[in-house]
Amino acid sequence: MMTETRTLSVVVSVYNEEQALPLFYETAKPILDGLDWDYELLFVNDGSTDGSMACLRRLAAQDKKVKVVAFSRNFGHEAAMIAGIDHASGDGIVCMDADLQHPPECLPEILKKLEEGCGVISMVRTKNKSAGLLKNITSAGFYAVINALSDVKFEPNASDFFAVSRQAAQVLRTNYREKVRFLRGYVQNIGFEKATIQYEARDRVAGESKYSIRKLFSFSMNTILCFSNLPLKLGIYAGVFAGLLGVIVMIYTLFTRKGAPSGYATIVILICFMFAILFLIVGIIGEYIAILFSELKDRPVYVVEETENIEKDIER
Repeated sequence: MMTETRTLSVVVSVYNEEQALPLFYETAKPILDGLDWDYELLFVNDGSTDGSMACLRRLAAQDKKVKVVAFSRNFGHEAAMIAGIDHASGDGIVCMDADLQHPPECLPEILKKLEEGCGVISMVRTKNKSAGLLKNITSAGFYAVINALSDVKFEPNASDFFAVSRQAAQVLRTNYREKVRFLRGYVQNIGFEKATIQYEARDRVAGESKYSIRKLFSFSMNTILCFSNLPLKLGIYAGVFAGLLGVIVMIYTLFTRKGAPSGYATIVILICFMFAILFLIVGIIGEYIAILFSELKDRPVYVVEETENIEKDIER
């Protein structure tokens, strides 16, 4: 009795990776050919402004297993990953980057976990020398903060290199469609049997990181706000703290009123402190309102301009 061959979809996010794409294909192709599963190599071009799309067209023309989804403009890395999941047809889906920092050599081990029935496989970095000391420290701090604030506990150093089963991917397609999103967090939040595989991030084979410190900070703030409502409660805590501080200042003023204390410094410090708390809380509320506004506008997560070797277009 013949068993039906299962298919692995490898989703690769591309943004200005003209130099890296041929190297990625040459590295990943022999590994994929050696797997027991059939496969499709699905590249998502996130509005690249270099020659990435021309390179992808050439790869798709010479290899029908190469499929391409091209956005009408740059929608961001998160949108590229969810677009790949939307268009993938495999029984298992792996998301990774084109710069070879996510080693294709891990694919056989990922496949083994999928065969064992795992619905979610998180790839956890053990080392990332190319990121530098500052990014490594801020990454560790980010996971410490989000795990302290959120009810959902995230795997420290989990990356955008992950795999999901067909069933888990369907949940992401239908239920996790926020405009402001943290896909690797959703993957760890949807349930199913989980597995963790450790890997060492390599140096980029070409180009440079597309995430600046400013973008990483904005991304981190959006993630915290999406997974925790604790910042909204800062008003309560700040009010209690300010009330206690006011009592202390009142007692201090009563005991030092003899003589001729001006009280000027005390009043100025107290007013500055109170306004600092007020503006902090207003700023946090503003960030939450911005996220709600993005959801209410309900604009598409991405818009597809062109596809290669894909029969059906999907726009979400």
